[in-house]
Amino acid sequence: MPENLDQPVANAISEDYQRERKLSFLEKIYLPEIFKGLWYSFKQMFAPTFTLNYPDEKWEPPSIFRGRPVLVEDNGQERCVSCGLCARACPPLAISMQANEDSDDPKERYPEKFEINMLRCIYCGYCEEVCPEEAIVMSKDYDIVFESREDAVYDKDRLMVPKEDLKERLDFLKEYKNNQFGQFWDFQEENNIHSVRDRDQDWNTGLSLVDLLEQQKKNDASEASSNWSV
Repeated sequence: MPENLDQPVANAISEDYQRERKLSFLEKIYLPEIFKGLWYSFKQMFAPTFTLNYPDEKWEPPSIFRGRPVLVEDNGQERCVSCGLCARACPPLAISMQANEDSDDPKERYPEKFEINMLRCIYCGYCEEVCPEEAIVMSKDYDIVFESREDAVYDKDRLMVPKEDLKERLDFLKEYKNNQFGQFWDFQEENNIHSVRDRDQDWNTGLSLVDLLEQQKKNDASEASSNWSV
């Protein structure tokens, strides 16, 4: 036999294996371990229960919970300006919308059609993350039942929820986003009503590129009509 090979010093199969623990009589019959398991099960019978008698009792989710996405209704109309960011960011392509413009609407743009296919929705919250107007948020609604595939497609009327009912989620988003960016931003609801009609007072399509850049610098340097808290 070659000398460079290690020889085994003990064989676990033989009785000469010194490192193996010797079992007592009670350990060999396993009765103590069985009684320990029974005693643990008996204690759990008197432990506090956390089971809810659904549907009579329903769980109230915290503000961090991501339920079905809804549209925020502010003063009788949606906050959404139909920018399309939520539909672009949605991984399963569950969101679809059709934008329209209204000269009488302070927001100028609004979603004429807004639909979410709840069979596709994965409740990831990406739509809420990318929305610049806080117009679509994740609600606490998790008890959703459909009778057909067509019933699972929520239109704008079914998605609209008053902002008063979403106060906890909106307050959580303020704190969450502030911690994320490391500074406090006082979100003003009047910022949702914005317009670009008066951004360029002297807009002229006949200007050259150089003149357009100079005009844009002039507009950017002009003082704002109102001060926002930052």
